[in-house]
Amino acid sequence: MRVAAVDCGTNSIRLLIADYADGVLTEVDRQMRIVRLGQGVDSTGAFAPEALARTFEACAEYAGIVRAAGVERLRFVATSAARDVSNRDEFFAGVSERLGVEPDIISGAEEASLSFRGATSGLAALEVPGPYLVADIGGGSTELVLGDAGGVLAAESLDMGSVRMTERHLHSDPASIEEMRAATKDVDALLEATTVPLSEVRCLIGVAGTVTTVAAVALQLTEYDPGVIHHARIPAPLLLDTTSWLMGSTRAERSVVPAIHPGRVDVIGAGALILQRLHDRVADGLAYDEVLVSEHDILDGVALALAAGE
Repeated sequence: MRVAAVDCGTNSIRLLIADYADGVLTEVDRQMRIVRLGQGVDSTGAFAPEALARTFEACAEYAGIVRAAGVERLRFVATSAARDVSNRDEFFAGVSERLGVEPDIISGAEEASLSFRGATSGLAALEVPGPYLVADIGGGSTELVLGDAGGVLAAESLDMGSVRMTERHLHSDPASIEEMRAATKDVDALLEATTVPLSEVRCLIGVAGTVTTVAAVALQLTEYDPGVIHHARIPAPLLLDTTSWLMGSTRAERSVVPAIHPGRVDVIGAGALILQRLHDRVADGLAYDEVLVSEHDILDGVALALAAGE
């Protein structure tokens, strides 16, 4: 069976097409477009017209790719940015018109389950100890999912993401020390208040575009290579060095780094800061003082569930 999953977040919209046979998912195509759907949502409570236009253009492009691939089942999930906006009916109609399916605004619990399922598929071969904390740092929120071989133990969506923290705090270029301190204080407060028991974490797994971009910068890749990124291990000192550079550099300096997508240039510093502060919070309990990076995430979880008829 050939299935397709679309994940629409605050900053990007992503597509996975995969074949499913005998319980195994084989990737056919994986695409990502930066659409910044969450532009200004934190302050206005609505999707901006230009943000919707960018998102609908990507949806139309994905519709052509899905048709050409002969996909049998398609699911479109939307998370943080689409939960509470005042004009979400316009968003629903635009997506449905182009892709032929309505977006599923999934609950935090389902998002956690799908992300954990996708991120931990294939982990057994690495022999890394659990419990695992899967961290999905998006544009508007960060999903923390703690689990082990038996499934999800605890999960929470925190109102911190690369776009949200940049819009709230990081206005200078480069960010000032005062702005960095304010962003750090905001992130630390949210981590301090989380209901997820971070003291139980033995392995930190980072997924999705923010984390994979930070990893690509840390590894000094001249071009983005998913094969190198998937299951890469970023030691604590290298993570700190990378975060320090991303937070302290100018947009112009970041824009010439091949591994950073142009749509992430202005917000990747805030994303790296979130990852850094999360690592620091769980470091004492980790079996290995590092971040394990996974290319597999909620998209893979959606595709697996869709193929299994769940």
